[in-house]
Amino acid sequence: MAHPKHKTSKARRDKRRSHHHATIATLATCSNCGATVKYHTVCGECGYYRGKLAIEKSVTV
Repeated sequence: MAHPKHKTSKARRDKRRSHHHATIATLATCSNCGATVKYHTVCGECGYYRGKLAIEKSVTV
């Protein structure tokens, strides 16, 4: 197993971690109802995905 000979400095460690940040999810509008949804996911409001019914949503009155 690898065994480091020298301590990794804070600057070197932090430079390596500089790309480990969170990214904002890309949002789109549902083509059926106009709600804001995450890309590549079924709409939670109407159950449509890419113009086709994916999940049958029950209507509550």
